[in-house]
Amino acid sequence: MAGDVRQRMVEGTVRLLARGGYHGTSFADVIGQTGAPRGSIYHHFPGGKDELVVAALELADAQALTALTNGDATTALGVVDQFIGMWRRLLVGTQFEAGCSVLGVTVSADTEVVLDRAAEVFRDWRGTLAARLEETGFEASEAGGFATLLIAATEGAVVMCRAARSVEPLETVADELRARARGERC
Repeated sequence: MAGDVRQRMVEGTVRLLARGGYHGTSFADVIGQTGAPRGSIYHHFPGGKDELVVAALELADAQALTALTNGDATTALGVVDQFIGMWRRLLVGTQFEAGCSVLGVTVSADTEVVLDRAAEVFRDWRGTLAARLEETGFEASEAGGFATLLIAATEGAVVMCRAARSVEPLETVADELRARARGERC
């Protein structure tokens, strides 16, 4: 039962970070989102907010890595579409209210432990995407750079989509990334 409360709190924090970032996520928000008893915060997270946020980043990382590795993409174009699709589903499914929880933390947190963990998450994603691209025949010397471009362009597009309340920026970025995945220079 206690593990369920902790897990609910971490899952709720991921959702809250995707909407409001680090400073827009309070313990009161987490309790309201998850129905967890107030006393459970310091029981499960004696290190305070940073400990909870790091746990949320770890969950967001694991969820994204699972989505990236469970796909059946056999081409670089398929890897791009899989990654873009993950963000399109999030944006549309939340009516543009949520973006990337890791980005939300990165642009708003000011504690070293949280920023270091966010950097690790982005490194994990980059490494996984680069490996997936190499599996599809992408040149190893270019896979890491393209993985970085894929993440950075998509994250920027997600921010723009939230502001515009439209997937149009994501679709524009997707078209450019698809052209690059096909070997065309943009």
